[in-house]
Amino acid sequence: MALTKITNDLLDLGSDTDALGLPAGTTAQRPSNPVEGTLRHNSEIDETKLETFDGTDWRKINKYRLIYDIDFLVVSGGGSGGSARDPIMSGGGGAGGFRTSYGTSGGNSSAESKLQVSSSTLYTVTIGAGGAGVSDPLGQGNNGTDSEITGADITSLTSIGGGGGGGYYQPGLDGGSGGGGCTSNGGGAGIVPGSGTSSQGFAGGTGPNTYSGAVAGGGGGASQVGADGGANYAPPAGAGNGGNGLANLITGTSTYYAGGGGGAAESLGGGYGYGGLGGGGKGGWNSALAGSGAANTGGGGGGGHISDPSGTGGSGIAILRIPTANYSGITTGSPTVTTDGTDTILTYTSSGTYTA
Repeated sequence: MALTKITNDLLDLGSDTDALGLPAGTTAQRPSNPVEGTLRHNSEIDETKLETFDGTDWRKINKYRLIYDIDFLVVSGGGSGGSARDPIMSGGGGAGGFRTSYGTSGGNSSAESKLQVSSSTLYTVTIGAGGAGVSDPLGQGNNGTDSEITGADITSLTSIGGGGGGGYYQPGLDGGSGGGGCTSNGGGAGIVPGSGTSSQGFAGGTGPNTYSGAVAGGGGGASQVGADGGANYAPPAGAGNGGNGLANLITGTSTYYAGGGGGAAESLGGGYGYGGLGGGGKGGWNSALAGSGAANTGGGGGGGHISDPSGTGGSGIAILRIPTANYSGITTGSPTVTTDGTDTILTYTSSGTYTA
């Protein structure tokens, strides 16, 4: 194809309101000897369909993408409490991992960096379930499942599920926050609590190493280690309380999340463990059923009493705080949409997506 050079390399289309027609075709129909700066329409590429030759390779011309920051809070499912047989008492479940860019993160760590998102990109939000409760003689509780935010242009943001509580000579499990240890009747691994995950939550409380200590440790929370079980079940010593969660203002209202579950006690007089602030369930006692972690808080479930079932862990939650000027309005999963000042808040209590 012959090339005609325009004087001074200028092209004046005047006041024509129609359009400039560019060469168009498939990738296979590209010119065999293009020169640098060649521009054409390629029917087989995405975005604008335009491509240019840079002297070495063909480069597609992408449409403009707006890049902006959003705040987040992600809490995973809490662990369930453990179960046990007489005279063993079971530990409370650990809270789900707590991560946020809007205030203090779990483990009393600093706020994380905001998520940097780009327009037209899909971000997937996965909400973790709480660990299922257990009954004698299964022993250890179940861990909660992870909550997560993923996208093609971000590093996956994962909150770790809370650890199950210890039971029947079995230790608490590791998790976002760790499960509490059980009574061990003379020692052993059962008294050992589960560990928390750095920058997400704390360890559970230790179970007592004595027969007379028919109480157990509380599950860890986002802001506090679960309390140890007392050395004697007579008052005032009792089962360990779950560690407290953290209050957060990302929605514009202060709300607690990720409290640990309380440890179980042999009797009311021994004092069952209270659930930590942030949805933790109370421990069981004397045939009174353990409490479950509250839904969409990531709270741990309470430890079960002897043959009574343990409390289930609370499901997780994810919250995105987006500048309203940038909010696309494109979501799935039916998040609750609210506003606070100049921001729009998406609260996901079940899995879904946001397209920036």
